[in-house]
Amino acid sequence: MKSLIDNARSFSATHVADPRHAETFRSLEAGQSPEALFITCSDSRVVPALITGARPGELFELRTAGNIVPSYPGDDCHTGEAATIEYAVRVLGVRGIVVCGHSHCGAVGAVHRGDDLTAVPAVRGWLEHAVPPHASVRSVTADSPDVAEAVQAHAVAQLETLRHYPCVRERIDEGTLSLHAWYYEVHTGAVTVHRPEEGDLSFGPL
Repeated sequence: MKSLIDNARSFSATHVADPRHAETFRSLEAGQSPEALFITCSDSRVVPALITGARPGELFELRTAGNIVPSYPGDDCHTGEAATIEYAVRVLGVRGIVVCGHSHCGAVGAVHRGDDLTAVPAVRGWLEHAVPPHASVRSVTADSPDVAEAVQAHAVAQLETLRHYPCVRERIDEGTLSLHAWYYEVHTGAVTVHRPEEGDLSFGPL
């Protein structure tokens, strides 16, 4: 923790002392206007602002184990994930949603391999609840250490789940919202995007 605390102190001191940085941060008190909602894994190796170059106020984030988008809970049940998505779409008016999976994902790998998660019941419950039995991640046969194909299939599956959210469906029908599935390699920094026009699970350069 010491290095994190030291960096936080340094960050604060540097930006308070520099008028250019101070003005940038003062402008944020008026509100935020992010371009996109970025849904990705809680994995510490994935840093959305680093990947996208986003500055403060430009990216709204939702992070879950395995970048999972759970099914819409219904109007009589409320979850943090659904609230974040709804707020991003209806209040902030984001024009894009990115679901970014990553290589060597522990959650997706566990689902793909059928790991015994008895020792982590909360993780097991989350994965069982959030990943449908028919999800394509379970049927991918590749078994590489980075579980690339499984992660990519999983990211694409989350787009289908998003389309069932009323707020997302409305904006897509209006033509004011687009959905994107990305794949990030933690060991190279490379980012690819789902290209449905080239195949159901085809990924290529951005």
